[in-house]
Amino acid sequence: MVSIGSLWLPILVSAVLVFVASSLIHMVLTYHRADYRKLPSEDGVMDALRPFNIPPGDYLVPCPSGANAMRDPAFMERRRKGPVLLATVLPSGDVRMGGQLAAWFLFSAVVSLFAGYVASRALPPGAPYMDVFQLTSTVAFVGYALALWELTIWFNRSLGTTLRSTLDGLVYALLTGGAFGWLWP
Repeated sequence: MVSIGSLWLPILVSAVLVFVASSLIHMVLTYHRADYRKLPSEDGVMDALRPFNIPPGDYLVPCPSGANAMRDPAFMERRRKGPVLLATVLPSGDVRMGGQLAAWFLFSAVVSLFAGYVASRALPPGAPYMDVFQLTSTVAFVGYALALWELTIWFNRSLGTTLRSTLDGLVYALLTGGAFGWLWP
């Protein structure tokens, strides 16, 4: 067994590698540009919604008050007429990503921490590179990619968006596994 404290370097290095890779994926490669589509009459929709001063958060329209309300004829008619939306409202104003980037780095470090923890319980010091790589990259893939599919299953998120994000998760997992395999004590 390996102490989790002895894995600080591969945890940190893998988080840095994932952070850099995700920056390159989103700023240089163009395949995520298809993740979101523009609303028809975007300005009109924004103008219509602005007076409601909707606070940031997640919304479902129409939103039933509970399971019984979903069988209410009035609710069913509102849903049938549409539009039906799931929307995330973000704060208005300038785009400031510093906090989100810091949170992403912290998330990457937490995924690496869990990958390292699982490997530290299963593998001895000096374990072969491929054993460390396989185990840590598998755990990292679970952390980065599997939960994305819930959004497609339950909320009709685009299959293409989920596939592209799963590909990202695979890249992040392979980088994590590589860092752990390289720096395993």
